[in-house]
Amino acid sequence: MDKFCSALPKVRQLLKKDVEAAYEGDPAVKLREEIILSYPFIETVAIQRLAHVLYEAGAPYIPRMMTEWAHSRTGIDIHPGASIGTHFFIDHGTGVVIGETCRIGNWVKLYHGVTLGARSFAKDEDGHIVKGGKRHPDVEDKVTIYPNSTILGGDTVIGANSTIGANVFLMHSVPADSLVVYEEKQLVIRNKSQRNKNEALEWSI
Repeated sequence: MDKFCSALPKVRQLLKKDVEAAYEGDPAVKLREEIILSYPFIETVAIQRLAHVLYEAGAPYIPRMMTEWAHSRTGIDIHPGASIGTHFFIDHGTGVVIGETCRIGNWVKLYHGVTLGARSFAKDEDGHIVKGGKRHPDVEDKVTIYPNSTILGGDTVIGANSTIGANVFLMHSVPADSLVVYEEKQLVIRNKSQRNKNEALEWSI
């Protein structure tokens, strides 16, 4: 309990920096108080940072109960074991999953639907999952990950200053200053009225 109470000022300062990251990262916000009072990510991250202190102290059940309660309220699932740096911001947030052994640097921004998960699970000779071990990726400083991207694996590292585009699926590391996007998919824009005329012609034939 003493360790938990002594950590509260540090957690408060981290949350202040998280609010600042949201204020700088979201053009829709006008006042910092708006973030504190209404943004779901700040509620989740506040609870996770407190739960992480208890997790590090070896508390068996309460940390997970705390983060699951936050998950049920906000749709953001962050394991209490995850290590998160300063100025962390999750924009929108619904559907974000961050695994137990994930390590996140400073000034990282995630969007909704991002998963930082495990690629596979080691098993013992009897086929049972081996508990523990590094299973989730590391995300270095100043990384932005856009919606619905999935990054898996304990050996996977997203290098600093990188941007991961929307809907990316990654199971290997990328170096610093990388832009990761899909280029083979082509967006097609057609005139709807012309399309309707063509369809009418096909039906008349």
